[in-house]
Amino acid sequence: MKIYTIIGGVNGVGKSSLSGVLCAENNYLGLIIDTDRITANQGGDRIKGGKIAIRRIKDCLEKGVNFTQETTLSGVRTLKTIRSARERDYYIRLYYVGVDSCEECLLRIENRVRKGGHNISPEDVRRRYEKRFDDLLTILPYCDEAVFFDNENGFSQAAEYRNGRLTLCNEAPPRWVMLLAEKLRDTLD
Repeated sequence: MKIYTIIGGVNGVGKSSLSGVLCAENNYLGLIIDTDRITANQGGDRIKGGKIAIRRIKDCLEKGVNFTQETTLSGVRTLKTIRSARERDYYIRLYYVGVDSCEECLLRIENRVRKGGHNISPEDVRRRYEKRFDDLLTILPYCDEAVFFDNENGFSQAAEYRNGRLTLCNEAPPRWVMLLAEKLRDTLD
């Protein structure tokens, strides 16, 4: 089975960290495509990094190999990739990482920058945080499965989405998961 894995979430939630955890536990991730890492290797040139990532994704789709993409889900690129993968009979798996506040994302990015990592403008982070559920709900119907991880204090599985239904994984889900559940109910009504 060909698998396209998406590791999604707003900047600063821990997508790359989750990618590392999943990579150590699973052998189906295939080539991991992280535009931020590619951009860093290109001297910070985001346009060139994005073009290289798109080229790698197309190459994986054409060859029919498993691949994983880290993404904020903003924009239309991920949806186009999902549709293309669907046409090629890929199984679409989403791992989504969330935290309860935009401020937490901004603090994590500041910490990453202090350690020599890449920066993201606070305006971009705030905009993406505000529309995170809209972006998520755009792609969710195309996913064969989705697993939601809370990363307030390490990764804990908070919910799963299968067959159009969100199932909570614990009795006290994080606030952001409850907001997502509300948003899902609103779109289904």
